[in-house]
Amino acid sequence: MRHTFQFKAKGHPNIRSRHKTTLMTTIEPHLTPRGDCIIAVGAEIGLAQLPEEIKQAARNPETRITFTLQAGNQVFETTGIGDPELEYTDKIDMVARKSSYTCGRTLMIQCDKAAIDIPDELVEVLKDPETMIMVQLTYESP
Repeated sequence: MRHTFQFKAKGHPNIRSRHKTTLMTTIEPHLTPRGDCIIAVGAEIGLAQLPEEIKQAARNPETRITFTLQAGNQVFETTGIGDPELEYTDKIDMVARKSSYTCGRTLMIQCDKAAIDIPDELVEVLKDPETMIMVQLTYESP
C-alpha cells in the first residue's frame, strides 16, 4: 500500500542545516540560529494534521517513509522507517531522526540522512524567505 501527502513551507535566513542526526519542519514562522536541524518554516501542517491512514501506516515497522523536499529545481530526499511507537501528535513540528528515538514530534526513525546532509547549494536556497518549499511524504507498506 502506498500513501503520499504534500504540503508547502518557506525558507528563512537563519536556516543552518548543520544537525547531524535530525531534520525538522515547523509551522512556526520564525527561527533562531540555534535551530540547526530546522530546514523549513511556515509549514502548512504539523504531524497531528496528517490523515489517519498515514498515521496508521507510520506505525508499521515495515513501512518505508520517504521525505522529499523540493525548492526551485533542487531536490533532497531522505528515507527512514515507521515504528509502532510513533504518535504523530505534535501540531507544530515534524522531526526525521537517524536514531530510533520516538516522541509526538517524530515523523520517522532510522533515516539515512539528516539536516547536515543537505547540499550547500540547496541550503542557500532554503535561506531565502521568498523560497517556496514543497515537501512530499511517501509511505510504502508491504
